[in-house]
Amino acid sequence: MKLPRYEIEAEDSLEVFQFVSEGPKGSIQKLIKFSETALNGFYNLAFGDKNLLTGDIDDKVVSNNGDSEKILATIVSAVYAFTDKEKEAWVYATGSSQTRTRLYRMGITKYLDEVRQDFDVYGLLNGEWEYFEKDIDYTAFVVRRNK
Repeated sequence: MKLPRYEIEAEDSLEVFQFVSEGPKGSIQKLIKFSETALNGFYNLAFGDKNLLTGDIDDKVVSNNGDSEKILATIVSAVYAFTDKEKEAWVYATGSSQTRTRLYRMGITKYLDEVRQDFDVYGLLNGEWEYFEKDIDYTAFVVRRNK
């Protein structure tokens, strides 16, 4: 995707990325983290503001810095970087609220044709994974680089 995005800094592991959101609320440090789950090759994508005291992700804060599309494009660039390294990884994501999950779904839907050029995309509906389709209220998402 050729969308404006923030420059990201990554740890050597390519499992933790950080960037700074710029907008009307100022400069806000953000973190993206990929953590392997109990399922081998299945990674959770965590995203949120960086807690400046602990260095951890705070995914409950609502920044409203006017740059949500640029932030989503930045997260996608981190997914590309991570899956360049972990080619067989499944990356799982869901929002910390229904509103955020809806925002993620809208972003996937808007750029679905482009996303599908590089990724297989699935949505979680009623406890079952299915191939992602537009206009369905999924509760989570998983992507994997297509082969």
